[in-house]
Amino acid sequence: MVEDRPAHPPPASVSEAAREVLARPVGAPVPEPAVDDVAGWRQYAELLDGLTAAALAAARPVPGEVRATRREVAGVTTYELVPGHLTDPDGAPVVVHLHGGAFVSGGGDLARAGALATAARRDAVTWAVDHRMPPDHPFPAPLDDCLAVYAAALERHDAARVVVHGFSAGGNLAAAVLLRARAEGLPMPAGLVLLSPALDLTESGDTFRTLRGVDLLAPMPRTARLYAAGQDLADPLVSPLLGDVRGFPPTFLQSGTRDLFLSTTVRMHRRLLDAGVPVELRVLEAARHGGFGGETPEDEALLADVLAFEARVLARP
Repeated sequence: MVEDRPAHPPPASVSEAAREVLARPVGAPVPEPAVDDVAGWRQYAELLDGLTAAALAAARPVPGEVRATRREVAGVTTYELVPGHLTDPDGAPVVVHLHGGAFVSGGGDLARAGALATAARRDAVTWAVDHRMPPDHPFPAPLDDCLAVYAAALERHDAARVVVHGFSAGGNLAAAVLLRARAEGLPMPAGLVLLSPALDLTESGDTFRTLRGVDLLAPMPRTARLYAAGQDLADPLVSPLLGDVRGFPPTFLQSGTRDLFLSTTVRMHRRLLDAGVPVELRVLEAARHGGFGGETPEDEALLADVLAFEARVLARP
């Protein structure tokens, strides 16, 4: 962050804990470097990683024990997270978990740490993917890595025992994985979870303008160009909102009324409905990108909804 700025007044329509979060001063969005400034992007990623680490440290403790093992899955560093209550990890379903971080951050141990709170409560094994990222590895390298891990999950389990889950930039990759998987003849997973997903790198949606200065995020045109590495931003593998979503599995979408990606999320909801895909949408009152930081009843209700959705789609015959 560059400097603190006043928060927008919290509404009375959310919990006291959420009002406390919304009342805190917020930092100005981190300015993007020039697209060709490799050193600047590394510094940018380090700053974002520091903010993410601080947010995780301030969040509620992870409930229960989770055994974390760093391993290579199809040549991609992946953290296998097994909750202590899981009695048969080898026979359990797998959730392929794709982290956020504006495409350039959130990797390394943060890929593990950011998945822990959800992994601890799943009746499934979580594979938190530490995929390659720009500036050194732009599109399609991150997508290649995520697809490779998904394909490896299919080697371990029937597709009906696999869920793909992504947050923010990870939501982009999660949806793009399904587009690539379908094109390559791989089956669809049991379900898809997209939380505050960055599905449209053309940034054409309404809330990129109406919520600018309200959300913690600002539009990131240079980040989009860095990630795309010369590929058309309207390419469906770069902006999955613009892809053909027919045949997608049941999907869970989430955003908030202060989330920069709100219009992107509701547009994806409409596309999925039009394609005949079973889809659930949660829009959290007053929530910014990423919700309320895991500190509120609203965050807890969302996590319960996500886990219930995953359990339902994994239990389908």
